[in-house]
Amino acid sequence: MEDISDVMRQRQAKTDELSQLGVELYPHKYSPDHTSAGILEKFSDVGNEPDETQSVVISGRIMTRRDHGNSGFAHLQDSRGQIQIYVRKNNVGTDTYEIYKKLDIGDFIGVCGSVFQTRTGEITVSARDVVLLSKSCRPLPEKFHGLQDKETRYRQRYADLIMNQEVKEVFINRSRIIQTMRDFLNNLDYLEVETPILQPIYGGANARPFITHHNVLDIPLFLRIANELYLKRLIVGGLDRVYEFAKDFRNEGMDRDHNPEFTMIELYQAYADYRDMMNLTENMISHTVKTVFDKVEIGCQGTLISYAPPWKRMTMIDSLNEIAGIDIEEKSDLEFVNILKESGEDVEENTPRGNLIADLFETLVEPKLIQPTFIVDYPIEVSPLAKKKRDNEQFVERFELFINGMEVGNAFSELNDPIDQRKRFIEQANKRELGDEEAFMMDEDYLRALEYGMPPTGGLGIGIDRLTMLLTDQSSIRDVILFPQMRPER
Repeated sequence: MEDISDVMRQRQAKTDELSQLGVELYPHKYSPDHTSAGILEKFSDVGNEPDETQSVVISGRIMTRRDHGNSGFAHLQDSRGQIQIYVRKNNVGTDTYEIYKKLDIGDFIGVCGSVFQTRTGEITVSARDVVLLSKSCRPLPEKFHGLQDKETRYRQRYADLIMNQEVKEVFINRSRIIQTMRDFLNNLDYLEVETPILQPIYGGANARPFITHHNVLDIPLFLRIANELYLKRLIVGGLDRVYEFAKDFRNEGMDRDHNPEFTMIELYQAYADYRDMMNLTENMISHTVKTVFDKVEIGCQGTLISYAPPWKRMTMIDSLNEIAGIDIEEKSDLEFVNILKESGEDVEENTPRGNLIADLFETLVEPKLIQPTFIVDYPIEVSPLAKKKRDNEQFVERFELFINGMEVGNAFSELNDPIDQRKRFIEQANKRELGDEEAFMMDEDYLRALEYGMPPTGGLGIGIDRLTMLLTDQSSIRDVILFPQMRPER
């Protein structure tokens, strides 16, 4: 394989030659009037001779080229795909053809010409003029050799997008997923809002934050781990339906479904509870799947997932009984600890019973929830912001949505009793004093907001990255984040 530095020197020599010929290497503007996909659709029945009365102007990156004496074919790639061009010396003129011969794969060019169909049936633009738009100094990676390494693809996402059309489709679909959800909520009179990313007190989730310092105020600030408490302040203020697509940050480990920076949608609706949020979640996601992909069943990692409602609903206790064979009422805390240790989990014997139940569920049940399933009614110990269950105060009105063994959404009947909330914050503060870095901080301003009065409220959070993983059949969260966090290059 030719050394990349040799190739770059050869390209620099061509660049110098073009410059000496008076060619503008990086012009300011070009105005194409067609895309590759638009031409393929519009001229699907074009004949074998260019129609000189119909002109198209396109632009893109040269991806392949093959020259034959005084003519040649190349493929241009734009944001919509690829199209073939035909460049003939007699058509473009001697000077332009000599410039074209000095161009490289990777260069951006503009082409004006007419469309025809080759003898092999490929729709092609016959060029009347070719203009260099940007000279590529570095050779593109080889499709099957230079861009298979996952780490390289994540670090050089720009090259990944150039070489792998299927990667580009993932991110186009990600954008469509978000837009469809936004339209769905707007049609239900939800208001899109923005809340602070830099927060003096972090909260809304059990997680470790990233910490920074504001020099002028001389105070520590935290990148938000969730936007929940600010959105609920807006419910207090009288905005009855709010949502936000939010970047959140958690100073934690990285694996196939965790990245330190990730995207959530959180929404809150006054006068609703967690069952309303369940219905909303089911309707919004199934609508999104149908709108974006025009079907309700999507394959994910070899499994066909059906998003057609209704989705299964079961309590955490019932799921442990039915799926793991554990009857909560018949076993002691010590037995829970032993089961977890036998499953390879590190657990302390003085762990509260509610935490043990949640750990058992996460270890023994969660990986087996393949089709969309709502798990409802969580132990109060693991849900400090949710209302107690109406008929059993050891549990709270909370659900999580699981698809293909992965948690995708989380929702509560929101706790709006300031006295109860203060008590739970104090319990969390005690955990922090005992060394739990992920326990909630005391937020006096949020308590003050609750003291003004917050109506009954349902709240919901959905992980956009994880949902996109499922809907685009990707195995890692880094495959659906354009620029995932990486270790620094050496």
